[in-house]
Amino acid sequence: MRTEEFDYLLPPELIAQTPVSERDQSRLMVLNRSNRTIEHRQFFEVVDFLHEGDVLVLNDSRVMPARLRARKVNTGGKLEILLLRRLEPNIWEALVRPAKRAKIGDRIEVVGSQTNKEGHRLPAEVVGIGERGIRVIHFEKEAPLSELGKIAPPPYVHVPLREPERYQTVYAREEGSVAAPTAGLHFTPRLLENIKDKGVRCQFVTLHVGLDTFQPVGESDPREHTIHQEYGVVSQEVARELKQAKSEGRRVVCVGTTSVRLVEAAAHISRPDGVSPLSGWVDLFILPGYRFRVVDILITNFHLPRSTLLMMVSAFAGKDFILRAYREAADLKYRFYSFGDAMLIL
Repeated sequence: MRTEEFDYLLPPELIAQTPVSERDQSRLMVLNRSNRTIEHRQFFEVVDFLHEGDVLVLNDSRVMPARLRARKVNTGGKLEILLLRRLEPNIWEALVRPAKRAKIGDRIEVVGSQTNKEGHRLPAEVVGIGERGIRVIHFEKEAPLSELGKIAPPPYVHVPLREPERYQTVYAREEGSVAAPTAGLHFTPRLLENIKDKGVRCQFVTLHVGLDTFQPVGESDPREHTIHQEYGVVSQEVARELKQAKSEGRRVVCVGTTSVRLVEAAAHISRPDGVSPLSGWVDLFILPGYRFRVVDILITNFHLPRSTLLMMVSAFAGKDFILRAYREAADLKYRFYSFGDAMLIL
């Protein structure tokens, strides 16, 4: 297995810069794994492929306003901080730009939009440097992100977010993600009601999306790649529902790769054919050859080349089938990545 096998060419104009006007009006490519066929629908038609008794698993993580403006106390040099995850109260892992200005021991000050007010300044110190240049920052007190931070769009989106809520799912509630679980961006309250009316059981899990969402695999052998940990929660109620569904032969439909990683991780810590509650760090790296224990159907967006997410969907549907679908999507001018169109893999 080589990382280069998960590469593909994409015209830049197919990278969606803004969301569609109505969430559920995006396009939906439907892949059937049993007969290797592809058909083309609209996302609101996803309900046609769901059955009574199916369990729909959605990630309710909410994107936090993680982009902060800061300056070095001794020089006044400007910095941009992207918070990644909280390690302890007031201690965060973060990306800092320019990184060379953020050395261990440097005192910095985070500033908000109203820098003349004391409440919009927050002293901090760089206390560590980890893998991939990630900084560890200790804030003097709890960071009031709602006052200081902004939601950071993905690095390939160059158009400012006019409506930050469009980069949140309509069911987002547990703040902690750097990026949105984008497969869920297509759902509307009405579509969710239509799905429930069909007898589908909607269950919510939480996995806070981290750094690996945008990080291509750098190693030539993907098995040598160290995946970034993400914090997740599968409640006892959800674990019980998933276990019962599998025992009764009902289908589990995961919305997004984040939901897949989390429920499969919950299956890994349980007895064979079970699903255990989970609350902790998740670092499951799914590559072709993996045996899925829980997921039967996947709803997902189109992913970056050489990414761990593309490798996961290739494990689920087969690399050759996925790359054929991606070529067809490009030929038909599908919109790619976070604000792009979706794929339903049956």
